[in-house]
Amino acid sequence: MGTGKVFLVGAGPGDVGLITVKGLEAIKQAEVILYDRLANPKLLEFAPDNCELIYGGKLPDRHFLRQENINDVLVAKALEGKTVVRLKGGDPGVFGRVGEEAEALANHQIPFEIVPGITSGMAAPLYAGIPVTHREHAESFTVVTAHDKSQEGKPLLDWASLARGMDTIAFYMGVRNLPYICENLVAHGKPAETPVILIQWGTFGRQKTLQGTLADIAAKAEEAKFSNPAIILVGYVASLREKISWFEKKPLHGRQILLARTSEGESELAKELMRQGADVIEFPRWKRIAAPVNEEIMGTISSYQKILFTSPESIEEFFTALKNHGVDIRKITADLFGFSIKTINALKERGFVPALIDEMSDGGKMLVVGDGGAQVQKYDNADFWKTSDKKVDEQFFSIFKRMMDDADVNTVVFPSSASVEPFITALQKFGIETEAFLKNVQVVGMGKQTMGEVAKLGLAESGMPKKATKEALVEYLTGPWPEKTPANR
Repeated sequence: MGTGKVFLVGAGPGDVGLITVKGLEAIKQAEVILYDRLANPKLLEFAPDNCELIYGGKLPDRHFLRQENINDVLVAKALEGKTVVRLKGGDPGVFGRVGEEAEALANHQIPFEIVPGITSGMAAPLYAGIPVTHREHAESFTVVTAHDKSQEGKPLLDWASLARGMDTIAFYMGVRNLPYICENLVAHGKPAETPVILIQWGTFGRQKTLQGTLADIAAKAEEAKFSNPAIILVGYVASLREKISWFEKKPLHGRQILLARTSEGESELAKELMRQGADVIEFPRWKRIAAPVNEEIMGTISSYQKILFTSPESIEEFFTALKNHGVDIRKITADLFGFSIKTINALKERGFVPALIDEMSDGGKMLVVGDGGAQVQKYDNADFWKTSDKKVDEQFFSIFKRMMDDADVNTVVFPSSASVEPFITALQKFGIETEAFLKNVQVVGMGKQTMGEVAKLGLAESGMPKKATKEALVEYLTGPWPEKTPANR
């Protein structure tokens, strides 16, 4: 067994779209990923199914893995011959201790690469509408750690140089020390009226900002109970925010959506919601195991008047089986239906003109193609071709918990009727009391049949878009939030 290789990867500031192409390629080939708290957990979904995921994140009041332990894990896994990714929030070279990790690998002659990432000190201000330099306001910029190697919890810094020599200063993770920071900058020459902006969870849909000056920002932060993770940006360039703020003007900014997941692939619906400014957590994560081909049904495929596909994956598996067995797809004369828009689009890509399940009439010989989930049980008069087994990937339960701890979910979206029961079952298995959890959130279903499934389980719904499309959903969510949902009346 040879020695493996380690990639020390910057995950960027939070928005998954900000990871580099090279960083994403490393994740996709990883056998082990050791990730930090500030690396967006959604990036882990690009890892192979059999990838080992290890949490090495740190919080201000506790450490899950100390740096020495992290170094040891990287070395041990690489010596097992594995491809290892160390996934770090922001850029690994900016307060990321990548030098210590690379040094440990070099000491053991383990090959490694360092993949830069976008650092939060520049990205978070830009998402708040503030460039860190500007010809009229700021010709210099510096980043400062406000919590590392500190005395009595106070950073040891050259305050005079910072106050007099830098136009724009980005302090990392310094909210706890904000009064101390402001006092020292003013004491060493920075005008008390210098603008300051705090940016929490920068580049996430949950991003929050708080503006003030060196004279009053500490009091404002205490009143607002502002906390880390946050960037403290000091400088007159912050005044540009009023003109060029853009991210927080997106239609779904502030929406923290829990999206019921029905497949293991990337969700176009989730991507659209994120493009419109929302934070999206998809749950549960699925893994799929291929099932034996149903030879009997394949031989009589031309006899069906209706074929209902439960997922995009079932379409791929179905047509792959036909191709591998030499079955001419022109034998399919049935009308084709899908449980969701994503399934419909997958059929359209193959040249068919399908319809949603809501449009399916009664009667006619019917075939249901899918993974055998609970949604097919009501079609007891239909034949069923099980193309695969789909199981909840429980390795992601701990990741889901951390995502939920950091988020404040205010919206739950069910994209199809097939998504409701598995979502509720997985939540219960995870230990969440569904009725209590959904009590104070907006519950949205895509289509009448979906809303019927929600009601059937005794869950109160808030409403649905005019059409079961991602565009209609965005329009619906952009509208006024209900003062009281049916769940909490």
